Amino acid sequence: MKKVSSILWGLVLVAAGVIFALNAFNITDIDVFFDGWWTLFIIIPCAIGLFTEREKIGNIIGIVVGVFLLLCCQDILNFSMLWKLLIPAIIVVIGLKMVLTGLFGNKANEIMKKLKSEGKEPKAGCATFSSCNLNYDGEVFEGAELSATFGGVKCDLRNAIIEKDCAIQASAIFGGIDILVPTNVNVKVNSNSIFGGVSNKTAINANAPTIYISGTCMFGGVEIK
Repeated sequence: MKKVSSILWGLVLVAAGVIFALNAFNITDIDVFFDGWWTLFIIIPCAIGLFTEREKIGNIIGIVVGVFLLLCCQDILNFSMLWKLLIPAIIVVIGLKMVLTGLFGNKANEIMKKLKSEGKEPKAGCATFSSCNLNYDGEVFEGAELSATFGGVKCDLRNAIIEKDCAIQASAIFGGIDILVPTNVNVKVNSNSIFGGVSNKTAINANAPTIYISGTCMFGGVEIK
């Protein structure tokens, strides 16, 4: 993914450089600083994120916001209509995400339900106006429930024993959650976020045990690394 991101950003910079050079030699007259040009700093990173990041919903919302702002700057829409159209558009995107989750299931929730049905209670980490550090060194890890509300949670699994697929349910509301995982696992994320998101910086290990993470973020974030 890092290579793809580097290539895409490289192409963007090459295109910008070529345009500036052609304008300098009067070969073209492309107005780079058009009305609303600054919205490209929202649209382009989010568009690249669709190809390089596993979690798409935050990038889709970012593109929607950037496009609406660009249309307002171009006088195609007026700013008084921005909130009337933008909020419904974001709600629709989140709704579609929830529909797809309902249709295709949420593996993390399924694993957690199975653990509880077997009488196993997942470990919990909760931080409300505080911080919480969880360390699973040398322990067999099967699942955890993490919650940060105006606080922070750090869950360290780097030296945990992960023998099979497991799950984490993470909720960050005006808070942050850091999940540190070993290199010999695969991580899959399913999230619902409003003005927040889940960042998965781990590498893909197709044949390794998978940690399924279900994230809910509202003005908060979950970082997996």
